[in-house]
Amino acid sequence: NGINLFSQDNGSSLPKTGFTWPGAGFPTTANAHSHNDYEKKAPFTDAYAAGFGSIEADVFLEKGLLLVAHSKDQFDAARTLQSLYLDPINAAISKNGGRIYADSSRSLQLMIDFKTDGGTTMAALLEVLKNYPAITSTASVRIVISGNRPDVAAWNNLPPYIFIDGELEKSYNTAQLSRIPMLSTNFATYSKWNGKGRLPEAERMVISGLIDKAHKSGKKVRFWNAPDILNSWYAFLDEGVDYINTDQVAAISRFFEQLPDRSFTNPVPAYELYKPTYKNDGTTRPIRNVIILIGDGTGLPQWYAGYTANHAGLNVFNMHYTGLSKTSSFDNYITDSAPGATAISSGVKTNNRAVGVDHTGQKLELLPMIVKRRGMKTGVITSGDLRDATPASFYAHRPERSDNTGIITDLLAEPIDLIMGACPYSPSDSLFTRVKKQFSFYTSPSEVRETGKPVFVADPTAAKHMYDGR
Repeated sequence: NGINLFSQDNGSSLPKTGFTWPGAGFPTTANAHSHNDYEKKAPFTDAYAAGFGSIEADVFLEKGLLLVAHSKDQFDAARTLQSLYLDPINAAISKNGGRIYADSSRSLQLMIDFKTDGGTTMAALLEVLKNYPAITSTASVRIVISGNRPDVAAWNNLPPYIFIDGELEKSYNTAQLSRIPMLSTNFATYSKWNGKGRLPEAERMVISGLIDKAHKSGKKVRFWNAPDILNSWYAFLDEGVDYINTDQVAAISRFFEQLPDRSFTNPVPAYELYKPTYKNDGTTRPIRNVIILIGDGTGLPQWYAGYTANHAGLNVFNMHYTGLSKTSSFDNYITDSAPGATAISSGVKTNNRAVGVDHTGQKLELLPMIVKRRGMKTGVITSGDLRDATPASFYAHRPERSDNTGIITDLLAEPIDLIMGACPYSPSDSLFTRVKKQFSFYTSPSEVRETGKPVFVADPTAAKHMYDGR
């Protein structure tokens, strides 16, 4: 995914957004949950370095030790909850002056998934935590118990630093909810989606309902056994999932890092589209004007990006007839602006970097010449430099697009009645002395007057701000 564009839900076909971006800030790795973190190459270290908001460790009580493992065949007396998690967390708190992260806005949820009896495992954990007062006293670390949770009746007897991972399907009273910061459930119970394409609408509505239920209780949401690919991460954020369950620490870290550059929420209402009447469709009246509008470098992804950002509306999509042009250049599979525009202006493929000539360098007949024979006036207007490859392809004949002098020289021999754009020049330049003799020369559109001569408008300062909307 090169870019992901979100729009506020206005009843269109676009999806809703769980996060109001960018006003509320973009989600970060604080929204990531390192599932079975102990199985990573560097338990705790990688997820912590990436700023994860939640880290999970499965724990067995075995011969008095809290061993971190997925199953009993992985038991290793050296891999205890203390050595893999509590000790490094303690060290980080000491280093950061009492907080888990140097960034005071960040916190960490250590989710301990009990694989053995909840009551006895909890008793052993509380005994161990007596040796870590820095962890149990800081608000920047939250210990959350999952798996074989202690009996609900015993929750009131737990110290205030112990929280419970609630089960989304269950109902809890007010006192119980006070112990629950997050509600989790098995995604596969409600959907068979593999993360590719779009989450089926019927399943999405069920998932959305579960999320809404949790949020109305003031609780965060996590789905386990869920798709864990880039497309699913986007979908879960879009639905408002608070913690993205992942086994891919590095990949999801890059995803969150790049998210601000790949996402956009239009902060303003959609602009009102032009409402065409199509009154001339099907008629055979003579054509009075031919206007070619070129979005330089624009293709279907850019059109659809604009359509999405404008809340599912774009004037160009209201046109009755559209077509596609494959303009790979003569000498290259990937075109650049010069042969791309030359294909439009002449109907002939040419080499990359060539304007108005064929692949052998021979001059081509361009649209302005054809139109001029019909007694019509011709013009080239650009928001960029008028010597750039795209506008030059309608009046110049050069094998090299950067030949600015040659491009302006060709303009003097072509039937162009109006040319406008940025063009820094020197008043003493002999070439522009010729231009000023042949054209009515202006430096701003507001200066243009009818003189009977072709018009040349060259803003000498426009080049420095041609892309900032002026």
